[in-house]
Amino acid sequence: MGVQPADLNDPSSACGQCGFRSAGIPVDEIAGRLRAAPARYRAALAGASPEVTARRPEPGVWSALEYGCHVRDVLLIQRDRAVLAQVEERPSVARMYRDERVALCGYAGQPPAEVLAQLAMAAELCALVFGRLADDAWSRRLIYNWPAAAEQDLAWLGRHTLHEVEHHLRDITDVLARAATDV
Repeated sequence: MGVQPADLNDPSSACGQCGFRSAGIPVDEIAGRLRAAPARYRAALAGASPEVTARRPEPGVWSALEYGCHVRDVLLIQRDRAVLAQVEERPSVARMYRDERVALCGYAGQPPAEVLAQLAMAAELCALVFGRLADDAWSRRLIYNWPAAAEQDLAWLGRHTLHEVEHHLRDITDVLARAATDV
């Protein structure tokens, strides 16, 4: 369920699951791409009933709704990490505990329309931070603690955030197709 952070600065590196390559993405495009994502999520979920949106295609796979909640939370957390890296030297950022959040935050019971609205708000807030980074701020460092502690810069963080958004949009499309056939 989790997106493995790839070497997003290596042009030959791509996600083994979704094929996402971000090394060529200019940092000045990150904010715009984050702002465009909610419309794509809304389109992916359009027409799906709340029951299908909340249905897991199998026990170990999140529902489309749970993926949407996860992306919303990723955007908010990545925003805070980007702020922290600008005010502290090499901060070590806490893990988000993505799997635990599904139950602890009640992802499965959240209304899909509200999640989409919250995802749009989260994308805008995250985009505001990345869109305001000065050229020299992109090289600010942080310790990213998943899946193992590794020093990264804000350019990597922005690209990884885009990877999360793109990867899970594909997950949503896949699980909706599977959940719809299980009716």
